[in-house]
Amino acid sequence: MPVPFVLVALVGVLCALELVVAVDVIKRLVEHSAKLPRVGRGPASSPTEGRRVHPFRTVTTDGVPLAREQLLDGTAVAFFTPQCTRCRETLPKFLEHARTLPGGHRQALAVVVGDEHETAAYAAQLAPVAQVVVEERGGPVSLAFSVTGFPSLLQVARDASGTPAVTTDTPDLGHAGTPVSRAA
Repeated sequence: MPVPFVLVALVGVLCALELVVAVDVIKRLVEHSAKLPRVGRGPASSPTEGRRVHPFRTVTTDGVPLAREQLLDGTAVAFFTPQCTRCRETLPKFLEHARTLPGGHRQALAVVVGDEHETAAYAAQLAPVAQVVVEERGGPVSLAFSVTGFPSLLQVARDASGTPAVTTDTPDLGHAGTPVSRAA
């Protein structure tokens, strides 16, 4: 009789252990599922206000060289990628905003991230109102702004040292041309 009792107890302990592991796995899956819709979206994926823009050099789709030093105060900067639903929703608002900027085409920078084939439609829509850069993920402009998620909408101005810095990481696309305060 002791052998069957020991076997039943062992099976009971193994079942309890399996239940603990299953509950932990389910808990982690729920946490992961809650985070998944936020990946690449919102302020957590954009540089924060006051953060300096790192130096970069690139070429626009028009073949014009572009560097950090050429960004005008109040430049609206947008990062899009064609696979992003929120990018498709935000694109018309950015186009409208860029059309009303006092510095015109030079005061808007749009960075479209992806391969040339899939980014062509975005670049064509943005070209009339903004300087457009097409780059692969982790390209020089994305790295300079520390952007990891899309869409990311920023506004930059020179800080006290003359270096371009993010003045807002959530520009109001409904109020173009609003004066921008300098980042400290």
